[in-house]
Amino acid sequence: MTPPRARTWGRIGRTPVVRVRGRGSGRVSMAGMVCYKPGKRSRLIYAVREYHGRKDEPKGFGWKDLRNLLVRARIHLGGPIVLVWDNVRLHLTVGIREFIAANAHWLTVFQLPAYAPDINPQEGIWSLVKREIGNLAAADLAQVTRAVKRRLKQIQYRPELVDACLTATGLITDG
Repeated sequence: MTPPRARTWGRIGRTPVVRVRGRGSGRVSMAGMVCYKPGKRSRLIYAVREYHGRKDEPKGFGWKDLRNLLVRARIHLGGPIVLVWDNVRLHLTVGIREFIAANAHWLTVFQLPAYAPDINPQEGIWSLVKREIGNLAAADLAQVTRAVKRRLKQIQYRPELVDACLTATGLITDG
């Protein structure tokens, strides 16, 4: 639970210092999709997972979690999905490749270049979330998770923020 670094205000000549415990007590992982359909409002579909450092607990998302997120998106959006995603190792696993092949009638996937955060709208969403929690001095992992979920929910209900992240990539031109 290393705190993120952020700027804040303070009195002139006095640097504000927030003390935190040095031991790691877990992490919060996020997976999400920015969804766009011409003529409709943009959507954000996401999942959040806590890792407490316990034995046999998954550290992050597995391919089955990603599969479930895609199925949930299809049900929520009610139609076929054209997925454009980055080259995260999870996206290249055998299990997810088999899932894509088995569901090619409703799922089409395009791979972004190896390192292309400037054309990945989800990076803009993560930036908005991290900016919100930058000055959070959390007492425990649950407080970080609540802050992340609250910010994601705020973004979810403000489609203009999602549109801004899409427009910043240059991939979507009609607003």
